Amino acid sequence: MSTGVEITSSEEPVVNAASIPRRRTPILVCLLALAMVAVAGCGGGSTDEPGGVDISSGSRHLDLVAYATPKLGFDHIIPAFRATPEGHDIGFSASYGASGDQSRKVARHVPADVVNFSVEPDITRLVKAGLVDKDWKTQAPYNSTPFGSVVALVVRKGNPKNIHDWNDLLRPGVQVVTPNPGSSGSAKWNLLAPYAAMSNGGQNSQAGLDYVAELVRDHVRVVPKSGREATTAFEQGQGDVLISYENEAIMLDRANATAAPSAQVEYVIPPQTFKIENPVAVVNTSDDLPAARAFVNYLFTDEAQYIWAQQGFRPVVPAVAAATANLFPGDIEKLWTIKELGKVLGQGTAADNDGVDLTGWKAVDSALFGTKGAITKIYDAGGVQ
Repeated sequence: MSTGVEITSSEEPVVNAASIPRRRTPILVCLLALAMVAVAGCGGGSTDEPGGVDISSGSRHLDLVAYATPKLGFDHIIPAFRATPEGHDIGFSASYGASGDQSRKVARHVPADVVNFSVEPDITRLVKAGLVDKDWKTQAPYNSTPFGSVVALVVRKGNPKNIHDWNDLLRPGVQVVTPNPGSSGSAKWNLLAPYAAMSNGGQNSQAGLDYVAELVRDHVRVVPKSGREATTAFEQGQGDVLISYENEAIMLDRANATAAPSAQVEYVIPPQTFKIENPVAVVNTSDDLPAARAFVNYLFTDEAQYIWAQQGFRPVVPAVAAATANLFPGDIEKLWTIKELGKVLGQGTAADNDGVDLTGWKAVDSALFGTKGAITKIYDAGGVQ
């Protein structure tokens, strides 16, 4: 009997799902209630779990290819979308994995209608391949970023290593878990946070690189491929600190009620951290572009934004972000962004870029994570500069 689950060549589960168009209700409290009902009624929300909701049925079909972390959110978003008139007859297959790996698969023409990656360069790869429109960022609100997060530090219950800020990770004996930036978008965010904090937003780049080098050389002992694999490794007892998305930290913290005492955790938001922005795009070779766009549009509705918030992801719609601010504790003194870091790192690059300085992710990726990027070199050399 079919379960609606397929396995890709890399043995990543492919889950089926469906989509819905934009709807708005003027009363925020009413929307929060609707979102809570949708979440409560969706259970696990995917057919890779016993008794999960069937998200594959429908006369129309979409393939969602996403990075690993938002699976918990999509498990609730997709059934809620299917419950709307616009999405009731749309079935989904969903594949989750390391962001860079997922992007490269789509570039090799693995079936995809909608993509959601950890970092913008993973969508840029598809623009270069002719699979995503050049103006993809303007095709949906908020630069086509439906949710986000901030970089957090997950520690063992009681915080036995007394971890509160980035310098605490460099104390003798502290072992850190963070993914490989070569395959994982979350790893890039994880490293950008301390890099920005230590370099004053790139103004003293060497200070930021010195920190990353010491972290990698002396403290990173586990280097999983994706953010989700990093979370699993930490849950299994590896490391003292997990650098992660805040939503992953929230998920782990919520699991304490059913976890063994030795597996319980808490999390810390450093005073200086980084704003995580996870973009979505429609693949222009989709066989059902109207359905794909309807699904993407739904992600920005107030109803969907409340669902994202309930699953630990920070909403981007200002009214919903304000109404759910209590779900995201922490006193952030400085929240660095790709825009401001890219402006600094892109200075002086015009000569090699048609007379215009690089900005945003283009500048950051070129300086730090590209094949010749400074952090890439640090990882390749095992933390030796």
